[in-house]
Amino acid sequence: MRHHFHPDPVAYTGQQLANHWIYRQFGILGDAVVAFTGPCHVDLDSMVDLEDVLNEDHIYSEHMLHFIVELFGASLKEGVLVQRLFTAILADRLQPLLANKAGLTLHRSGDDLFVNESKKLSVSICTVSPTSILIHTGLNIESDGTPVETAGLRSDLSIGSTTSLDDVTTFATVAMRTLCQEWLDIRSATCKVRAVS
Repeated sequence: MRHHFHPDPVAYTGQQLANHWIYRQFGILGDAVVAFTGPCHVDLDSMVDLEDVLNEDHIYSEHMLHFIVELFGASLKEGVLVQRLFTAILADRLQPLLANKAGLTLHRSGDDLFVNESKKLSVSICTVSPTSILIHTGLNIESDGTPVETAGLRSDLSIGSTTSLDDVTTFATVAMRTLCQEWLDIRSATCKVRAVS
């Protein structure tokens, strides 16, 4: 698995959750994870979470850190496991950053991250395309204007100053690198054992 942080803003609309989008945009073929920042606005007709569609919940954030993962040769269940693994990786990366912030706690529930139990920090979905598994995970950078109570990396957790996203870039790159190493370790673990009868 390869990783890439794209420095230019990209507005996430749900259309990026398509097979080979990473290859077409960044020239990375095969298993990959990419990150970028930008707004998020997913209309109901672009949503793949049928529960959100039935509840008519739209997804909106003025500024997010987005991750797109594409995996080939994996089942949807394996994709959901990777999605939750990545959410746990993000939580592990965030916990030390909250250590010195009095009154702030981080909680993971499935593929969602919350600050102080109720403020939603992330959105995430895993789906299947004709050729691959696709995952989108977004973390709010700012929490203004969202349709539900949210927390933001910058606005609430002070990750990334008002003039620079260097901290967000570093955070994203380390998280992606960790996922790639976990993926490599998982692949290695499947190769090093002998069969039993």
